[in-house]
Amino acid sequence: MQLKTPNVYVQEKSIFPPSVAEVATAIPAFIGRTEVQADGAGESLVNQPIRITSMVEFERWFGGPYLESFSFTSVTDAEGNVVDVKQDLASVPAVSPFILYHCVAHFFANGGGACHVVSVGNYEDGATATDSDEKALFDDALKAIAKIDEVTLLVLSDAVARLHDNTTLYYALADAAMAQCAKLKDRFTLIDTIDSITDLISEDMDALRGTATITGVGMNNLKYGASYYPYLRTTMSRTYDESQVTLDGVAMDDSSLEGTALHALLKTKLSSQYMVLPPCPAMAGIYARVDGSRGVWKAPANVSVSDVMGPVRIIDNTEQMDMNVDTVAGKSINAIRAFTGKGTLVWGARTLAGNDNEWRYIPVRRLFNLVEESVQKATGFAVFEPNTPFTWLKLKTMIESYLEGLWKQGALFGEVREQAFFVNVGLGQTMTEADINNGIMNIEIGLAAVRPAEFIVLTFSHKSVSS
Repeated sequence: MQLKTPNVYVQEKSIFPPSVAEVATAIPAFIGRTEVQADGAGESLVNQPIRITSMVEFERWFGGPYLESFSFTSVTDAEGNVVDVKQDLASVPAVSPFILYHCVAHFFANGGGACHVVSVGNYEDGATATDSDEKALFDDALKAIAKIDEVTLLVLSDAVARLHDNTTLYYALADAAMAQCAKLKDRFTLIDTIDSITDLISEDMDALRGTATITGVGMNNLKYGASYYPYLRTTMSRTYDESQVTLDGVAMDDSSLEGTALHALLKTKLSSQYMVLPPCPAMAGIYARVDGSRGVWKAPANVSVSDVMGPVRIIDNTEQMDMNVDTVAGKSINAIRAFTGKGTLVWGARTLAGNDNEWRYIPVRRLFNLVEESVQKATGFAVFEPNTPFTWLKLKTMIESYLEGLWKQGALFGEVREQAFFVNVGLGQTMTEADINNGIMNIEIGLAAVRPAEFIVLTFSHKSVSS
């Protein structure tokens, strides 16, 4: 500053290094079919990620839930009076054909905040689409969401309803999602293990682990995904169209039924038709809830699932042992279990890389995602800066300050900061003269990540007391 007139001048000078701004950690992308696939101007919403923060926004963009059809027959007494109605269960699938609306609602109910929604088309077109067509649409939507930097979680739960009977295509889609995570290194995939509802638990696990699914990805990709099981019976009622609900062949909205006791009885019966949903939408909300209250380094486990009556299956300790540990190739499957007096709890926190000592646990992988992306964005200012000791010191100080903050919050293990992390940058440490001449600046960061206390061993000693 050139001083031209006599006066008292004040000049502020920053003495603090640049800081690392932490990125969001639990912003999921939901992909699936919606009621509406075009906006008010007629422009297509297909493969256009839309950011929302409530179901009001979801409905404004994408419309309402899928309306199912149900049929009932009347039950009469000896005199021929209708005393009850009986549902034709053969026409009711365990999982509704289109569940994206309810999945997003379950995400919000479990603590979720902002998310992105990608429509692959409307319900009407989906009713006649083949499994291969649906898989292709979901693949295209994944490519669209890859361009959204804010997204940190991928949720494919609507594909469970669409590809429930084609495990090969569904798990191939999960492979593609994990491959995207491995490439971008800023997101994580939540995978619903397909629950056959009727088959043995071991058969459902084998479907994920054993066929040409999940194994199709490189083993390095498995650390970017976690699988959950079984499905959940929620407290949300299934939605229906009265014109498609019949009693003895007569539509519920027919004038002969409207306002009658039978109409009221039908509504009561329908209100007890609860939605069965895959667990990952709720898990995405739980990730957001735990991240906000404790931090991304806290395992999203031993926490309750909201708005559920319980899991559709009861899993015991022996069954979970086989789910938790796959001695052949890892592929741990996290259980959701019902406990007396405690409700429905998430009872596992492993990635699909269950045999990997470094990347076995979900919070470890997600903590590294957080640090890698936050530091990458914060160090962007150094591009084209002089590759000199002054720049190195500025970067080192900035990163160390950020990591020390994480350590003090309990994210890193160590009694002193030197045990918790290190940051190296400089000539002779991370760079050679050739690196500097070629404009390369290497920064090396080491973290001692905290791991969950998955198994707690108690040792008791008994001392005999002589009489």
